[in-house]
Amino acid sequence: MNKAGKNNLQQNVNRWWKKNISWLILVGALLLASAGRLQWTAAWVYLGSILLIILVNAFLMEPELMAERAGLQEGTARWDVYLSVFVALAGPLLTVLVAGLDQRYGWSGAVAIWQQAAALMLFLAAGFFGAWAMAANRYFSATVRLQSDRGQSLVRTGPYGLIRHPGYTAGIVGIVATPALLGSWIALFPAIFVTSGYIIRTALEDSFLQKNLPGYREYSSTVKYRLLPGVW
Repeated sequence: MNKAGKNNLQQNVNRWWKKNISWLILVGALLLASAGRLQWTAAWVYLGSILLIILVNAFLMEPELMAERAGLQEGTARWDVYLSVFVALAGPLLTVLVAGLDQRYGWSGAVAIWQQAAALMLFLAAGFFGAWAMAANRYFSATVRLQSDRGQSLVRTGPYGLIRHPGYTAGIVGIVATPALLGSWIALFPAIFVTSGYIIRTALEDSFLQKNLPGYREYSSTVKYRLLPGVW
């Protein structure tokens, strides 16, 4: 890689960092503002968990993948522009907003500490599972596109030997765990909408890869399940 290429790569890696830190700040501001107070232990644990997952991702990901995930790339499927915004941005923000308002107004009542602790373990497990998928798949783009510019090829290793879309499995588990972690059962409602978005996105991406990625049809006959072994 020449000097210009290295500089461009570093700029995109920096964009990845800015994107993720900005996300953390946005989520934190929305949570605490909607709750109307700073003294909310669950919120700070949640934010700390997100930061930990960001750091694990940064440690495991190749710089080229960080650059790929730094922003919307050319060739992204049109339908995924909207779906990715919903499952990765609007839906999670709505979930934490509802959780914060629930904390302020007490709509859900109490959530047991052990339930919050279990949800925290699930949230972290989902984050680390997603990080494992990114470490195994150097083509783990933020949006659905055929990465011919990066020489995309089929990945069968790591969690891709178990299910075909481990990143979406991680996303579903993470968003479903969030309401209980934050002590808000009512926030499950927007979280379920986000889960529906992930399922739709999984079906559409799987169809896209069946048609466009060499070897994917054969792979799907070997690794039969998209999100959950034995179910779908």
